Amino acid sequence: MSDAGGVTGVVERLRAAGCVFAEEEAEMLLSTAAGPDELDLMVERRASGLPLEHVVGWASFAGLRIEVDGGVFVPRRRTEFLVGHAVDLARPGAVCVDLCCGSGAAGAVLLAEVEGAEVHASDIEPAAVRCARRNVEPRGGRVYEGDLFAPLPRELRGRVGVLVANVPYVPTEEIGLLPPEARDHEPLVTLDGGADGLDVLRRVAGEAPEWLAPGGHLLVETSERQADSALAVMSAAGLTPRVVTSEEWWATIVVATRP
Repeated sequence: MSDAGGVTGVVERLRAAGCVFAEEEAEMLLSTAAGPDELDLMVERRASGLPLEHVVGWASFAGLRIEVDGGVFVPRRRTEFLVGHAVDLARPGAVCVDLCCGSGAAGAVLLAEVEGAEVHASDIEPAAVRCARRNVEPRGGRVYEGDLFAPLPRELRGRVGVLVANVPYVPTEEIGLLPPEARDHEPLVTLDGGADGLDVLRRVAGEAPEWLAPGGHLLVETSERQADSALAVMSAAGLTPRVVTSEEWWATIVVATRP
């Protein structure tokens, strides 16, 4: 393969298309493509604005290779901060739930990192459910299609030790400000959190106490400016919340515990 089709040539094409992390993306494309023709097509698709993870069909997340189909929400690296806290809070054999699971990245990590974990995941998007099943079920979890808690087995009520809900939290009027990769290629339902970005969080918090075991934890990602409002939502639902932030991950999460 000539250098025009090697690292340098791919990097130059990606840079010209405005890709900020061209070197890293070039390595990912080169490691995935089966040959020069496929590589050329992948670079062309990426340069046109398609998310890198949709181009190669997978994302690196917390040390795992997570399959990501086109049209499915791409797991964000900052969400590793959220999932890391979930892993730390989960005891061996814990019942864990991954709501709004998308590709199932959180559920897959919980299964990989928590000894004997029983993991259930759900999403309303059929494409996400198909993808999550490939990431979660081979590792021993279960994935359901439906709205939030609705499709989960009833026998989980009052037994969940760790509930991860990576709910959409972008205010509706700010969707247009998102990078084109997100707003043009990911389902709106995975991004739009309503007028103040907290609509789905309110629904999750309202039902969470029925599903959490005593001392169980609900973990959600939010923005720094929404944190106080998210705390109020959790408190109103009868949970005891706290905010945890990370400058390294540029992440803000709320961890709420059922008394």
